[in-house]
Amino acid sequence: MTTATASTAAAGPAAPATLRDRRLSLAGTREHSARGAGRARREAVTALTDVTLRRLWAEATSGRLLPGVALAATGSLARGDGGPLSDLDLVLLHEGRVPQGELAALADRLWYPLWDSGLGLDHSVRSLAQCRRAATDDLTAAVGLLDLRLLAGDEEIVTAVRAALAHDWRANARTRLPELVESARARHARFGDLAQSLDPDLKEARGGLRDMTILRALAVAWLAERPRGEVLAAYDRLLDVRDALHVVTGRGRTRLNLADQDAVAALTSEPDSDTMLAGVTTAARAVAHDLDAALRSAGQAQRARTLRVRTRRPVLTPLGHGLHAHDGEVVLGPRVDPARDALLPLRAAVASARAGMPLAPATAANLASRCPDLPVPWPQDARDLLGDLLAAGPGLVATWEDLDQAGLVSRWLPEWDDVRSRPQRNGIHRHTVDRHCVETAVEASRFAREVARPDLLGVAALLHDLGKVAGAGDHSEEGATRARPVLERWGYPPDEVDTVVALVRHHLTLIELATRRNPDDPATVTAAVEAVAGDPERLALLRALTEADARAAGEQAWSGWRESLLARLVAGTRARLDGTSAPTPDIAESDPAQVVVPSAAAAEVEAGRPWVGVEREGSVDRVSVVCPDRPGLFADLAGLLAVHGLEVRSAAIRTVGALAVDDWHVVSPSQDPVDVAVLRRALTRLAAGDRAPLAALDRRTHRRALTASSRAASAAPGQTRVLVVPAGGTDATVLEVRAGDAFGLLHDLGRALTAVGVSVRSAHVATYAGQTLDTFYLTDAAGEPLSPGLVGRTVSALIDACDGGS
Repeated sequence: MTTATASTAAAGPAAPATLRDRRLSLAGTREHSARGAGRARREAVTALTDVTLRRLWAEATSGRLLPGVALAATGSLARGDGGPLSDLDLVLLHEGRVPQGELAALADRLWYPLWDSGLGLDHSVRSLAQCRRAATDDLTAAVGLLDLRLLAGDEEIVTAVRAALAHDWRANARTRLPELVESARARHARFGDLAQSLDPDLKEARGGLRDMTILRALAVAWLAERPRGEVLAAYDRLLDVRDALHVVTGRGRTRLNLADQDAVAALTSEPDSDTMLAGVTTAARAVAHDLDAALRSAGQAQRARTLRVRTRRPVLTPLGHGLHAHDGEVVLGPRVDPARDALLPLRAAVASARAGMPLAPATAANLASRCPDLPVPWPQDARDLLGDLLAAGPGLVATWEDLDQAGLVSRWLPEWDDVRSRPQRNGIHRHTVDRHCVETAVEASRFAREVARPDLLGVAALLHDLGKVAGAGDHSEEGATRARPVLERWGYPPDEVDTVVALVRHHLTLIELATRRNPDDPATVTAAVEAVAGDPERLALLRALTEADARAAGEQAWSGWRESLLARLVAGTRARLDGTSAPTPDIAESDPAQVVVPSAAAAEVEAGRPWVGVEREGSVDRVSVVCPDRPGLFADLAGLLAVHGLEVRSAAIRTVGALAVDDWHVVSPSQDPVDVAVLRRALTRLAAGDRAPLAALDRRTHRRALTASSRAASAAPGQTRVLVVPAGGTDATVLEVRAGDAFGLLHDLGRALTAVGVSVRSAHVATYAGQTLDTFYLTDAAGEPLSPGLVGRTVSALIDACDGGS
């Protein structure tokens, strides 16, 4: 008897009605962070539950022996790894010798007290034949019954049922394997990848607890090795977090919601929730990686049986350098000695990524344990192979994971350990930091023929977020600092080191200039020229890295609108570097004298009526407006667009004589087309002093408290920032507003600017994860940059507008 069992028995078994509380209390008071504490805690919870169920069995049977009848556990209770609030999965086994009425009465005496225990209960009454039928009909039941464990009663029937079910499972493995694979894929598609989720399901997601049951089931079928080593440690890590989640929430849930992560981190003695989540991610990756390998191994075993291969010699397809393709994996040839070739891991990785085949687990382990370290600095051959690997395309993702799980990445790039599995808590990024870097390299490979040095582009993509470490400030600067010694260790010449370091430092510069500034403003172009040190080749590399980074981040980071703005900035920058003039946009933004009134608007304008035109540009609509200029026009137009459900992406505001010639780039979340006639009528009414078209917004101005409250949901109170951008424009004052986005915010900002007497020359608007980044080019009544005093008043007015004041 274990210590936990002895102490529990000495204290007397818990009553079924208090089993939930006793389990929860036991788990909550035991150590959660010491080495091995989780396993000991689960053993104690299992022992407490076993004693309780045996006591219940004794009461239900009045102490009588019932030959051929037993109470058994399946699922987590059978395995001994249940959490404090995990469900009880029980089955009453029988041989059919007890009358049905008596058997039903026994079941009632067992189940009813357990329903009152506060724990979830999954119960059944089955004979051996019924167990076999259930396993045949239901894959989940088949896998669960493989863990069958005696709790009380006749041990022989439990042993017989378990043996029969294991035999059936092995005998039918060929037909059940495709079903098992498809079931796992469907579950993963529904619950996502645990390693790439900010609020993962610890049980059902890819790499979660349920995947370990599949690994065990494959081992029972003799199709894969039994889990051991690192994957068992990873499984224990997931169980520890699951247990803490039960204690923190008081519920038997497995979804690690954001709201619970700080408390779970504290209970498991992690310094913060990011570190805790990184540990969960690392564990999930180990489980998922082992599952992928096990499923491949199972498939290989099945194919070998089906083909009835008579020879023991495997079929190998040469890939060069002693590497071969064998049944969907890259393997080492029989006469290759890894101890003699330090380049072999890189060669194998290139072959794997290019072929889209994973490294065989044994091959990856041999490469990691037997190949010597590369010399420092790396030879040119090693750098060439690294460039080939990073340019391999989509196959890089799986190959890099094989290398990382084998420990090779840490040998080549120790700095990788600081970003491995690190979460990114924003709505833009869909991956952890390390996975994002690899995805960026994949995206960068698309530009191999568009840049002079695709190898440097790939390295910059891999290293660009190396600065996203705990406690870092500007991750671009931190990344540049960390990248330099890496590049020097890898043996790149000084000029190439400087190029890659600059790319890492400025990987966000172009997109920030393009979306937060006027991309056609000479001052913006000057900033871009400085970022690339006046080098056209570096501009091409930085432009490619910018797009690759955005595409790898996710849909919110890249769009037709952002692409068009980046293209305008890059075109202007390239023209400056070439000594030519930049292309003139349809409506020039740098010189009002160049603004051309669209010919389609001439008749309407001559008649004194506003003109509105719409042109589709990719996924964005450009709404062009030509009408008599007046104070407050910017605010009114922004309000009209908001009322009609249109989100403003950017705006170019210009005045020609007495006319306003404006462009608004908008998107419609509802995908309804922009109604030009409605906008034109509303604009006419507003010009005549009729505020009815903005009634929805104007009514809101009388509910400032509610407005402030709604905005607080997307930005913490007092977090609004209004920044003066030095030298941001050549003939205007540039202010950048950062605040939580809200309905009608741009309208409120426009009204605030009107109230202090400043004019909007142009505006550039972007929204990321509920946060708005709006940049305004402003002039005073005379068309000049704002005076210091007016800047102060304008800043205050904008902050008040964002925070709900007036």
